[in-house]
Amino acid sequence: MDFDEYHHQADIDGVSLHWVELGQSVGNPPLVLLHGLNDCHLAWRNLAPSLAHDRRVLVPDLPGHGLSGRPDASYKLRWYARVIARWFEALELGDVDVVGHSFGGGVAQVTLLECSERIRRLVLVSSGGLGREIAPALRLAAIPWVVERLGQPFMGPGTRLALRVTRNVLSEQETLTLSAMNAQRGSARAFARTVRDIIDWRGQRHTFFKHASELSQLPAIAVFWGNRDAVIPASHAQAFANYVDGVRVVLFDGCGHYPHHEQPDSFVRALRDYLDDPVAPRARLREVRKVERPRRLLSTWLARSRTSSLWRRLWPAESLVF
Repeated sequence: MDFDEYHHQADIDGVSLHWVELGQSVGNPPLVLLHGLNDCHLAWRNLAPSLAHDRRVLVPDLPGHGLSGRPDASYKLRWYARVIARWFEALELGDVDVVGHSFGGGVAQVTLLECSERIRRLVLVSSGGLGREIAPALRLAAIPWVVERLGQPFMGPGTRLALRVTRNVLSEQETLTLSAMNAQRGSARAFARTVRDIIDWRGQRHTFFKHASELSQLPAIAVFWGNRDAVIPASHAQAFANYVDGVRVVLFDGCGHYPHHEQPDSFVRALRDYLDDPVAPRARLREVRKVERPRRLLSTWLARSRTSSLWRRLWPAESLVF
């Protein structure tokens, strides 16, 4: 299957959304692959054809990215999730499996709030939303208004630099193509507003468990990570598994932030093993022990006090993000 021949475009809630679609569903749920921040559908170019032999695979460009539109929108995480949920509805996808890399993992998590009943299995790859720590460069990018007002001329060169720093193994042509996409008008605004919503100078902002309690049930969840990730530390994977029962953790030895690029064959095998596992259990939030109740009450009180900023820095359990 030629990845470049199956492009689609549709208006979804006022956003011109682009995606690539391969394969047909033959008993397996459709598989949706979500890329990371400042990335595009090309992130999955080398993997999607092999995954599409026995299932329908859909690879969207998130709004503000790739060949999708760049509207004057909020670019908040919940906004992204709503667009993706409406896209599911427009295509009448039914049950789906979702894989999200980095920021795409954060979008996938919040999409559970919009349509949890549609998502059968969720695979988070080097995902945002599972811990506060993140690369310092992204914290700097969250400085209000600087990137949005002044950053557009630097979006293309910045993409090339970021790919070198994070050990992304895109080809030279793919790097040039992605850089050209990110140089389109409106990209700096989309990037700046996205970063401002999910990151501040302390790191990632949104809490997973603040929202997870709103869900009646979770899908089966796996977490894939490179053990040498310099963008988001791999320790977030085990920290998440410590709070949620049934989570499968797969670490890729020697990989950085892009295990699906660095070890594609191993990645595809691990992904297929998980998606095709007939007994993968649903994830389940662990019950909070009674002895922890005073701690929760104290943290709630301090969160409303003037010391809340200091408290959040000193209390790691309250730093898990969504």
